[in-house]
Amino acid sequence: MAVYPPGGWRRALSYVAHRLRRLPDTPERIARGVAAGVFVSFTPLFGLHFILAALIARVMRGNIMAALLGTFFGNPFTFPIIVALSIELGSIMLGHGGFLHFQQVMRTSSAAWAEIWTNLDALLSGAPADWTGFLVFLQRVFLPYLVGGIVPGVVSAAVMYYVTLTLVNAYRARRRKKLRARFRAIRAARAEGAEPDDEGGAAR
Repeated sequence: MAVYPPGGWRRALSYVAHRLRRLPDTPERIARGVAAGVFVSFTPLFGLHFILAALIARVMRGNIMAALLGTFFGNPFTFPIIVALSIELGSIMLGHGGFLHFQQVMRTSSAAWAEIWTNLDALLSGAPADWTGFLVFLQRVFLPYLVGGIVPGVVSAAVMYYVTLTLVNAYRARRRKKLRARFRAIRAARAEGAEPDDEGGAAR
């Protein structure tokens, strides 16, 4: 989901909501799973979000599939806000100055990953390795992101827990109401169909 989905993000998010409503589990477990996935979305551990969400959901006794779906809270629309908010909060909490904007964060991150591959090649070739850019990334981006994402991550997870719990309960209540109405309609139709047979039988 790092690229634009074929059907568009609105369709993708609608699919996620549909799957959440129809998961075969209790509303509480589904809501705990979603909360785990949303919290993980506020961490800088990209590539490990699914694994972390599943582990946290298991510890919280939440639904693992709901946790995986909950990670979609982090998407191209929300990530700029998540990254900026988390790094700014983390910089304040750690006493760092000179807050980096989203574009600077992306450039610093790209440079760090490029330096990692260059240094791995240097280790094989025997050339000297330079980790200056990577250390800057750890100090200015990763650590503030990791620390600063805790507060908004917990708050967002708590909000989404109650939102999910309310929506799933409402969906299932409405579905039960429709099933009862359908069952009553079937019984009424059968009762009406049985009346002529009874009269005919009595006439014979």
